[in-house]
Amino acid sequence: MNEIKDDIYWMNKAIEQALKAQEIGEIPVGAVLVVDNKIIAKGWNHSIIDNDPTAHAEIIALRKGGKHLKNYRLLDATLYITLEPCVMCAGAIVHSRIKRVVYGASDIKTGAAGSFIDILQHPGMNHKVEITSGILGEQCSMLLSQFFKKRRAEKKQLKQQRSATLTVKSE
Repeated sequence: MNEIKDDIYWMNKAIEQALKAQEIGEIPVGAVLVVDNKIIAKGWNHSIIDNDPTAHAEIIALRKGGKHLKNYRLLDATLYITLEPCVMCAGAIVHSRIKRVVYGASDIKTGAAGSFIDILQHPGMNHKVEITSGILGEQCSMLLSQFFKKRRAEKKQLKQQRSATLTVKSE
């Protein structure tokens, strides 16, 4: 396979992880860590259900990958992520010495792979990570958009129910 076909294949695997997050009410972000054309670790967001701000898909995949390789250095690994990594995840990626990051959707508010800030290739960092962006980006963006649209609708409905309950009680 060529690199683009490989990237699409592995990003589809990351999307499968994002769907697992969505099924449990988490923001649908998924990640897979690939070495020698094999998945060595997977992750999806767990921040909400674990009450853990560090339980991002990337962090979970990095932790599992380190255990799998019995090394915190994940040399020659490629991390596929459905959403551009945040600053926390980008720092962990640099520290782990990941060779390459491939992500789907950009995040202009908090993306740390070039959209908001570029931690992965910052000149002051002692390790630079190769970046490929936009692989299945539309599909990854759509997952996130649909999730937040549904969440806003649920909050609106809850607010309306509370308002109706207060109106009934005051009458």
